[in-house]
Order: sequence, then structure tokens, then C-alpha cells
Amino acid sequence: MTEIRTTENAAELQLRLDRLLDEGAEALGHPFNPQAVGFEARDSDGTFLGGIYGWGQLGWFFVKLLALAPEARKRGVGGKLLAKAEEHARSEGLSGVYLDTYAFQAPAFYAKMGYEEIGRLPAVGDHPQRVWFAKTLGEVRS
Repeated sequence: MTEIRTTENAAELQLRLDRLLDEGAEALGHPFNPQAVGFEARDSDGTFLGGIYGWGQLGWFFVKLLALAPEARKRGVGGKLLAKAEEHARSEGLSGVYLDTYAFQAPAFYAKMGYEEIGRLPAVGDHPQRVWFAKTLGEVRS
């Protein structure tokens, strides 16, 4: 009989699940091999303003995190960080960039930056909608 229980070590479980998924993808000829990268923004005095972090995998770059300090917002910093991630994706020969945000966060920003909405969770109760965006890049090197 199968028993389902709460894990005592979520971090270890995540690693074990990642290994299982990696092995399965490898066996199917599509190894994940994520290539993580991050870029940070700083003012001329060295003050940390925010950053972007994600990884290239299977032809696309996924933006896991993009966050700005309050004083960096509305100054073009987010756009510069996103452009840097796109530049990196192009240099790696990736097809495009995708990410998700919540409806209360930055959907208008991503649309302004040329990203197309590709999906969203349904609105249920008072829970905020999660919105996915993607942008295919122009010519990329192979």
C-alpha cells in the first residue's frame, strides 16, 4: 500500500524530485541542463537597486525573479535588467524569454516591454491572478 506523508526536509525532497525529472528528460533526449545567471543593478555609489535571475533551458530563458528596490522603480532599471537578460538569451542562442507575474504586480510593464500574455490562472475568490508572458527574440545564433 502506498503511503503519502509530509516530508521532513522539503529542500532534500526538491533535490530528489529534480534528479528524477532530470533523469527522465535525459532518457527522452531532452536534457534540462539549466544554465543559471543573474544580473544586479547598482547606483553609481554602489547601492543595490535590484536584479534579475533565471536560467536558460531547452531553448528558452526563464526569468524566475526580477525585483527592484522602491527607489529604483519608474527609473528604467527594470527595463535595463530585462534587456540584459534578453541580450544574454540571444548570446546563448535561445529562442526567447518567458516569465510570470501576478496581476497586482507588473503585467503592464511586461506588455510595454514587448512581452505577450500567454496564459493566466483563473480568478478565484480573492486570490490574485498569476499571469505568464513570453517574448520570442529576433535572430539568434545557433
